[in-house]
Amino acid sequence: MAKIAFILLTHKDPEGIIAQAERLTSAGDFVSIHFDARASTADYALIREALATNPAVTFARKRRKCGWGEWSLVEATLQAVRAALEAFPQATHFYMLSGDCMPVKTAEFAHHFLDASDADYIECFDFFTSDWIKTGFKEERLSYRHWFNERTQRKLFYTSFEWQKRLGLTRKVPDDLQMMIGSQWWCLRRRTIEAVLEFCAARRDVVRFFRTTWIPDETFFQTIVPHLVPEREIRRRTLTFLMFTDYGMPVTFYNDHYDLLLAQDYLFARKISPDALELKDRLGVLWAQRGVSFNVSNEGRSLFSFLTGRGREGRRFAPRFWEREASLGRERTLMLVVSKKWHVAKRLVEQVRHRTDLPTLDYIFNEAGGLPDLGGIERTLDKRNRHRRALLRMMFDYYQSNRLVLCLDPAAIDLMLDFAADKCATRVLEIECDFSDDYLIGHARRVGLAGEHTPPEVLARLLPTIRNDLAHESEQMRDAGFPVFHRIRQAASPEENAAPLAAFLGIDLWLAQEIAATDYLFVD
Repeated sequence: MAKIAFILLTHKDPEGIIAQAERLTSAGDFVSIHFDARASTADYALIREALATNPAVTFARKRRKCGWGEWSLVEATLQAVRAALEAFPQATHFYMLSGDCMPVKTAEFAHHFLDASDADYIECFDFFTSDWIKTGFKEERLSYRHWFNERTQRKLFYTSFEWQKRLGLTRKVPDDLQMMIGSQWWCLRRRTIEAVLEFCAARRDVVRFFRTTWIPDETFFQTIVPHLVPEREIRRRTLTFLMFTDYGMPVTFYNDHYDLLLAQDYLFARKISPDALELKDRLGVLWAQRGVSFNVSNEGRSLFSFLTGRGREGRRFAPRFWEREASLGRERTLMLVVSKKWHVAKRLVEQVRHRTDLPTLDYIFNEAGGLPDLGGIERTLDKRNRHRRALLRMMFDYYQSNRLVLCLDPAAIDLMLDFAADKCATRVLEIECDFSDDYLIGHARRVGLAGEHTPPEVLARLLPTIRNDLAHESEQMRDAGFPVFHRIRQAASPEENAAPLAAFLGIDLWLAQEIAATDYLFVD
């Protein structure tokens, strides 16, 4: 009978991790956990303590600081795999999971499924000829070296890439490897895992190559496994059901997807919404049941394509099943920095970006650019505003963070009210600036109320109206009743601004004071 060692990569939700580990081991299987070193030490201690008496749970010996698209994700996986190999000699299969995954079959069904075929389950398609990559870099992932993270070190990432491109500093794929690509959610037999680790020890050149490959968790195992294992022993598919939108983001499942998920020809599914508590409970109970039969129709992807196509044609008869929940997520926090002087807000969030781990966005609803390739939703301001919540959900997922800082203009009160009405926690920080007559004249020209040759007497009549409009926008925000509303002022000292800034960002007072003391912050 198959015995599964689940390789669990996690970075949040300690209670969910504990519940998942206890659920999976209750059926006689094993769990090896890697908890991101960037995450809370207290959360990790809570997980270790809660699972300390469970002999079917082990932990990666060394925690890595993981970043999306980095080698660190592969290294974290290898750490957890090595721990599982050593701790669980009875394990016959090693199955990659994340904290967002849940079973959609029983443990009994999963064990019989794996026993029925002596094979590895891993997506592995030719890197250069397949259409697996939908958007963004393709050959560039391999032919250039990537030392920086595109999400957290965007400027360095693209500067490094452009210099390599200009200087022709390309590199070759190792001669004896056929580069493959596919989902990181695989299930491999014990002897395959042992062969992969032996290969890594013997072929340091290959490991070095992948260390500077962009998004190696989609190419490393996918290339090495078919290099080592006969084709007849590989099933080029994942056992985890997942779908992607046209924008390249994973589809999220909610409470009303229980029957659909059980009908898919998979053992697990991702990603399950953190808010889908009823779905999680039902799937958790399902895993331990025995004697359950499943009517597998496997229509999930075709139904997704059908309804997506109808939506593009304007024939959307009902809410699409993957979009019924339009919320940003109950567990997420959206922090809105609101300032009429855009350069002041940008300077503030630049300091936040450099001094904290908070991802930040500038005036993405007012200015083009500033966003990664999301498959098209980011291309026009009209699309961004029309699909505002979908866009921000993508950015939360893109940064793999539950907190996000966004700059808004005070005139965007409708956006603020919409976000405040969401299930997510919304915080608002107003930057109250001083406006000289010269600044207001420049503002009038920027928005088309005045030109270069507007007579001074016309400007003199216009300035009080503009000043009143700005005051009205500020009053609208203060009267909106936002549950968390803070204000910093240009006229206040850094010491005075530190307290509201610290409360808004959820950071230490000393760090907030350093940010507030940025000498050029309010300079026009």
